Amino acid sequence: MSTENEGTAVPPAPSAPPVPVDAPAAPPQAPAGPAPSAPEGAGYDTVSQGGPTAGHGAPGAATGDAGATGPAGPAPAGEWPPPPPAIPSYAGGGGGASWGSSYEQPQPKPGGRRGGLVAGVIAAALIAGAVGGGVGYWAAERGDDGGTGSTTVSASNPADLKRDPGTVAAVAAKALPSTVTIEAEGNNGEGGTGTGFVYDKQGHILTNNHVVAEAVDGGKLSATFSNGKKYDAEVIGHAQGYDVAVIKLKNAPNNLKPLVLGNSDKAAVGDSTIAIGAPFGLSNTVTTGIISAKDRPVASSDGTGSSKASYMSALQTDASINPGNSGGPLLDGNGNVIGINSAIQSSSSGGMGGGSGQAGSIGLGFAIPINQAKMVAQQLIKTGQPVYPVIGASVSLEEGTGGAKITEQGASGSAAVTANGPADKAGLKPGDVITKLDDSVIDSGPTLIGQIWTHKPGDVVKLTFTRDGKERTTDVTLGERKGDS
Repeated sequence: MSTENEGTAVPPAPSAPPVPVDAPAAPPQAPAGPAPSAPEGAGYDTVSQGGPTAGHGAPGAATGDAGATGPAGPAPAGEWPPPPPAIPSYAGGGGGASWGSSYEQPQPKPGGRRGGLVAGVIAAALIAGAVGGGVGYWAAERGDDGGTGSTTVSASNPADLKRDPGTVAAVAAKALPSTVTIEAEGNNGEGGTGTGFVYDKQGHILTNNHVVAEAVDGGKLSATFSNGKKYDAEVIGHAQGYDVAVIKLKNAPNNLKPLVLGNSDKAAVGDSTIAIGAPFGLSNTVTTGIISAKDRPVASSDGTGSSKASYMSALQTDASINPGNSGGPLLDGNGNVIGINSAIQSSSSGGMGGGSGQAGSIGLGFAIPINQAKMVAQQLIKTGQPVYPVIGASVSLEEGTGGAKITEQGASGSAAVTANGPADKAGLKPGDVITKLDDSVIDSGPTLIGQIWTHKPGDVVKLTFTRDGKERTTDVTLGERKGDS
């Protein structure tokens, strides 16, 4: 693995410090006359390198797990790249002596009163040395160093290295053996790396749809555990709209330990989070943060323009998430899974696969709440295909409509409101703008879809909408759609 550092060059460090010259021994009796002055010490010019500056990009319409940008030092206005730093004197330039140059004893200067100070320091050093020697002799006579002469202190019990329950180290140690790095490859040779985690003892692994999408139609799929053991796998079911997939290990071991699933509805803003994954292919990477927001409406895609978007009402976290973290567990402080890491907001354009260029974590990561992911996983294991709750109406995906506006016409010229569907039965019409679902504010079509998909078919929800400038409410019994269309 190679790394690159951007910015101004730093002069190489010296291979060794200058060798000090022993001070001449003091004569038994100081001669009359002024004491020689101490040599003037040579100072070092310091070079301070500008720290990295973080640019704040405007948020894009799509989110994704993106790449990284390097730090840049400050530069004078109108000049880029910045000029190299001045060479410090100890690097052989400028006016001072350089490292490794010969040393000449300076000639004593007439007059001055610094000799007494130097003599006092030497005397103090000699006295301190004598005292130290006496203490060392006394300790050696008592055998306090155990006869080894060592002054180091070692841990007496290996158990001291155990981490207390609830610490990040303890949570990571428990979760890592149940987290896998997934490699997916399509028939065309294209693919990528992602993450997943053990869902049950039968060998099912929970991950993102976009992690395994390349391997769905006859591609190659494998999962590697933190101990290095690798297993071939197959896709059991995938839901593009939810961005959830279930794969199963072939010849799965009988000692699998599923991660404990938490309750994402109980998660609160400010709760600690721990993310595990393989960012940029670096398996078994652990990062930490907090839940920075809940119910964040997110529409994400792989940035290619050919795939449909996935919608979620996400848990937002500032734990560092990058390409390869997708599909990995987002844990709470007790080690329970509360989400599946799925996407990040990038300062550059691009979706979950990075799009036109991968960018690094900027502290805005999004995870599918585990309560929703669990519901989807159970359906995929049972039938192999997802089931989506629907209202039976087409809504605009554009921003700035003040809510989710029911379009005048549906896809491919179809009716915007399905005849005898849930919305039709509830009295909704084209042009109505839905502004709330139960107590959740709806500001756009994607927000409405994400909120609807947190429910199940058959659930009854209350929709608040405006028509002709008047606010109205109606109850809608959600219908269902099977499979990805």
